[in-house]
Amino acid sequence: MTAETPPAHELHLIVGFDGSPAAMRSLDAAVRLLRVRPPARITVTWVAHLTSTVELSADAVAIVESDFDQVAQELRAAAAERLGDSGVPWDFQWRQGMIAQELIVMAESAQATRPEDVVVILVGSSSSLMHRMVGSVAVNLARHSPVPVIVVP
Repeated sequence: MTAETPPAHELHLIVGFDGSPAAMRSLDAAVRLLRVRPPARITVTWVAHLTSTVELSADAVAIVESDFDQVAQELRAAAAERLGDSGVPWDFQWRQGMIAQELIVMAESAQATRPEDVVVILVGSSSSLMHRMVGSVAVNLARHSPVPVIVVP
């Protein structure tokens, strides 16, 4: 009787991505991590956030959602170019809502689907004025995420 090798737990990195320099650094960090820790995969995720004033108008929401499709296509292309020849399996998703909350929902869903996998969220740090005023995605994730969070400087 031969001993079976248990399947390796896959590392699943969910990378918050908006095309910014911080997001590009996060994507690069994810690739570096996965090169040394196979099997693994990346889910590049853009979360579109509607402001409260836009949410009030159905016509405005329809226009913005059509714009979101275009932005999502552009971000997917940017991620594809960045990931290029990395050899790392990846996919792209976009969602609407509060960024940290949506990334957490994705992580919980990935963990529920494949509980043996290790799910980690990667985000880039930002020092923009907006983030200092309303709180950064990284801080919200650090406070509320049920899975590990890596903040890439």
